[in-house]
Amino acid sequence: MMEDEELELVEDLEAILHLTPEVQLAIEQVFPSQDPLDRADFNAVEYINTLFPTEQSLANIDEVVNNIRLKIRRLDDNIRTVVRGQTNVGQDGRQALEEAQKAIQQLFGKIKDIKDKAEKSEQMVKEITRDIKQLDHAKRHLTTSITTLNHLHMLAGGVDSLEAMTRKRQYGEVANLLQGVVNVLEHFQKYMGIPQIRQLSERVKAAQSELGTQILADFEETFPAQGSKKSGGPSNVLRDACLVANVLDPRIKQEIIKKFIRQHLSEYMVLFQENQDVAWLDKIDRRYAWIKRQLVDYEEKYGRMFPEEWCMTERIAVEFCHITRTELAKLMRNRAREIEVKLLLFAIQRTTNFEGLLAKRFSGYTLNDGPAKKPEMPLEPTNPFLEDEDSGPEKDEDLDRPKKPKAPDNPFHGIVSKCFEPHLYVYIESQDKNLGELIDRFVADFRAQGPPKSGTDEGGAVLPSCADLFVYYKKCMVQCSQLSTGEPMIALTTIFQKYLREYAWKILSGNLPKTSTNSGGLTISSLLKEKEGSEVAKFTMEELCLICSILSTAEYCLATTQQLEEKLKEKVDKTLMERINLTGEMDTFSTVISNSIQLLVQDLDVACDPALTAMSKMPWQSVEHVGDQSPYVTSVIMHIKQNVPIIRDNLASTRKYFTQFCIKFTNSFIPKFINHLFRCKPISMVGAEQLLLDTHSLKTVLLDLPSIGSQVVRKAPASYTKIVVKGMTRAEMILKVVMAPHEPSLVFVDNYIKLLADSNPETFQKILDMKGLKRSEQSTMLELFRQRVPIPPSGSDGGPSLTFSAPTPEQESSRIRKLEKLIKKRIQ
Repeated sequence: MMEDEELELVEDLEAILHLTPEVQLAIEQVFPSQDPLDRADFNAVEYINTLFPTEQSLANIDEVVNNIRLKIRRLDDNIRTVVRGQTNVGQDGRQALEEAQKAIQQLFGKIKDIKDKAEKSEQMVKEITRDIKQLDHAKRHLTTSITTLNHLHMLAGGVDSLEAMTRKRQYGEVANLLQGVVNVLEHFQKYMGIPQIRQLSERVKAAQSELGTQILADFEETFPAQGSKKSGGPSNVLRDACLVANVLDPRIKQEIIKKFIRQHLSEYMVLFQENQDVAWLDKIDRRYAWIKRQLVDYEEKYGRMFPEEWCMTERIAVEFCHITRTELAKLMRNRAREIEVKLLLFAIQRTTNFEGLLAKRFSGYTLNDGPAKKPEMPLEPTNPFLEDEDSGPEKDEDLDRPKKPKAPDNPFHGIVSKCFEPHLYVYIESQDKNLGELIDRFVADFRAQGPPKSGTDEGGAVLPSCADLFVYYKKCMVQCSQLSTGEPMIALTTIFQKYLREYAWKILSGNLPKTSTNSGGLTISSLLKEKEGSEVAKFTMEELCLICSILSTAEYCLATTQQLEEKLKEKVDKTLMERINLTGEMDTFSTVISNSIQLLVQDLDVACDPALTAMSKMPWQSVEHVGDQSPYVTSVIMHIKQNVPIIRDNLASTRKYFTQFCIKFTNSFIPKFINHLFRCKPISMVGAEQLLLDTHSLKTVLLDLPSIGSQVVRKAPASYTKIVVKGMTRAEMILKVVMAPHEPSLVFVDNYIKLLADSNPETFQKILDMKGLKRSEQSTMLELFRQRVPIPPSGSDGGPSLTFSAPTPEQESSRIRKLEKLIKKRIQ
């Protein structure tokens, strides 16, 4: 039992003393030791074997045991000391906590003592200052009472003086006194419940009312409302009366201004009545000359009578503008049939000049104040061509010119000229007629001058009529934007659209050369001759230059029309901006560009047709040896060298469309060449080698097409090169399949599938026809082809694939290798 208990005790100790590696590592860092007993993996057996390695060493066992017992006693002493030290630490901590609590109690007592003393001090101060506060309140109330009494004395005296001065019309003194009385009366607003104060307030209001009535009567007497002549003049009394009116109800001031302006403009209403000759538009200058004289006369006679902040000069001018606008609108409604475009533009020009003069002279402050309402102001001017209004006609490149800083807004713009807007249809109709005549003149000039001459700077250049048209458009747009930014701008835009389309069809599309179809009368033998005179009829050099010129003009019109749309949107009201859309006209010019490119492509394509026809009708089965390139290749290259340099030089300003021409021609020529290649049947092995050599020659020429005949060699665009390589590689693969032996059949079919990657049986049938196989052999081949051809993926139409895989050397015959070496040798 004892042994079991000891074993359990040992196991418990081992469990308790088992430390994690992290803890053991930390202990070793804090207490480094070389003693084996301190190691975590201490083994008693190994330790004893180390102490007593031999039997002879057992003689020292007593000494070792004594040392171990000594070490055990030291460890016990150290443990005992540490345990006692921890016991003392707890006692010290409790003692320190008790001392801290005592200190806190002492501090709390001191703080409470200080608080009690502060409250006693505050109470003592209150007792000391109690009398001082009472004295301070008494002083404040006394001061208020004295001030109020002074104000009351001033108010009572001021009201008496005000009533006396009002009766004597001493307006100079009244102006200063009335303002003071009103200011003093404001201090008594909270005392209106006192009868005496309320009575004084009512007397002030009565005096103000009497002053207003009296001043209006004085102005009515001096400036009667009826009669064209003024019965009085400026006086110091009226000048002081205006100062009083500034303090009175604002309606008094407005009534004075209204009556004076009405009387001042009464003569104008008589002189320019509707039945007077000077009232019509042709004499509109007299209206503005009259008001200029009146304003000068007012400044001389009455400039000092009215306060400067009343802006009487500006108010007279503004009221004149409102009256003039109303009278002119009524006059033009009654005599609308007599309005001509020149007369209308003359009147508008003189009116806008007058409005500009007002903007230089006045600030426009009264447009937001007084009886006159502010007119509807147009949008901020964004016209980038204001600097061109007084200059001669310029080229339309000005559309790209940077805008100059915008001039300040004219607050008077439209204050009179707005009355002309309902009659701007006369101007729009006139522009419609002028543009129609301009287009007719362009047509006549083109017919008289003829197409641009080849070999001159005119070839391929933009037609001069195009620039003239847009210069006229710019002039109309600027002029109309000055007249109105509303519906007339929309109407003018409609006119622009109409004649842009007419220019596109009458001048551009209408003068494109017609395609020629009389290419008959040519024999195969004549096509094989390398003579320029034996080629098919095609466009002349002048016609090619004309097509390029029309293309360049259409491209210029397309870009300029887009800019025109942007400028129109800038000038029109924001609410009408969405109604301006020239997309249809831009599409029309794009159509002209496409038609021009198609004509150039068709001309060169048709010129190459006889050569391709000659190729398909040559006896390729009887060719005995491979020589230089065939005559039909020379003919195609000759046509390309004749046309392409001319087109490139004339499209130098529109390089992207020349690239389009090259791409479209290649996309048309290569499929046509392959179709004619299929017609070459039957073909012998040597004939196929000759065709492969010709195909490589055409491929080289097509790759060099964009820079052919040019002194400056440019790298062809990658998109164009990709089209040529893909199309001509297919032609080469077709010929390589034709050259391959058809026995054994399985190898031939697999070779065809790898080279052409075409699952269409019709294409395979054409290859068999080119090889000249019999029908029985073709049937076997076709059946084998249908078995070997891969099934097209879902969604595929089973058409020919345009991806080609290059043949491996094992798939090529010795004759094909020999032919490729011959081609490389010829190129070098």
